[in-house]
Amino acid sequence: MIKHIYTAILIVGLTRLVGGEFVPASEAMWPLPKSFAYVLQAENLGSSRAETVRRLSTSNRDWIVIDRCFTGGNKGAWTAKEIQDIRAGRPGRAVLAYLSIGEAEDYREYWKKEWDADHDGHPDKRAPTWLCGENPEWKGNYKVRYWDDAWQRLILASVDAIVQAGFDGVYLDIVDGFEFFEYEPSTKTWIDDRLNPATGQTYRDDMRTWVGRLAAQARRTSPRFLVVPQNGAQLLEKPSYVATLDAIGVESLFTDGNRPQDSAHTQYVLGLIEHAKAARKPVLLIEYGTKEAVVRRSREGALKNGLVLLVTDSGLKTLGRDNADY
Repeated sequence: MIKHIYTAILIVGLTRLVGGEFVPASEAMWPLPKSFAYVLQAENLGSSRAETVRRLSTSNRDWIVIDRCFTGGNKGAWTAKEIQDIRAGRPGRAVLAYLSIGEAEDYREYWKKEWDADHDGHPDKRAPTWLCGENPEWKGNYKVRYWDDAWQRLILASVDAIVQAGFDGVYLDIVDGFEFFEYEPSTKTWIDDRLNPATGQTYRDDMRTWVGRLAAQARRTSPRFLVVPQNGAQLLEKPSYVATLDAIGVESLFTDGNRPQDSAHTQYVLGLIEHAKAARKPVLLIEYGTKEAVVRRSREGALKNGLVLLVTDSGLKTLGRDNADY
């Protein structure tokens, strides 16, 4: 079982205690974003790699989230100059690397073919014990026991590479991976704050601890490093977790594609993100509607609740539209 990482705010959030070390709070060093881009298939953004860099650089976005490789996977890593060119296009801009911490992706550098040699979605005998079955909704993505130290060390190696490449932060996906383990198939229900027998704490606290460990490692080398999780808003109920973050991303809050989102879900998540807003942590909202009436619903909801809106394509191939584009 990995050790707990405790986080406390001191001097109104200007310093942070993580794992026994004071780490400067990065949000005190960056201007709050009023816009952002989220492009994971950057090769589709321009006719060439240089054109993609130019389009990202000249966009009107404060923060830009891109995959850590130009074409995704483990090939075509961005150069330090490309990242710098993208950053230099707008004063105060931050460039963040996408990183999944709650699922393993079979197109990443850490993946070994023998983990699922027959591609049936089930780990083979030579697979590590932290690897679970394939996500039926995302081919090539496998659930993981994210609290396992061996899995975390693999991802922390990626974090080190992201820091060395010159990125300003990470945008963490599958932070809501704890929900997979909170589900009880026998009753077809979710058990909030379910205890993990492997660690002695809840699956939610396991994820909080994991994000804290990642943040602490990155900020020892790069104190200004931004840490932004996507979804998993339930974790915001603990102040120590909120203190670790610089913002949170939330998907499909007001709409579900081109349909209105379930109102109970919307109100539930709005209540949770109040914890982030109270701590002056920006909430980045990603909506995927294409019909103008649906987009208007997203925009009105974002404006009413003080959220930083991006309406984009589900494939994340474009810059999408932010409030300034309407």
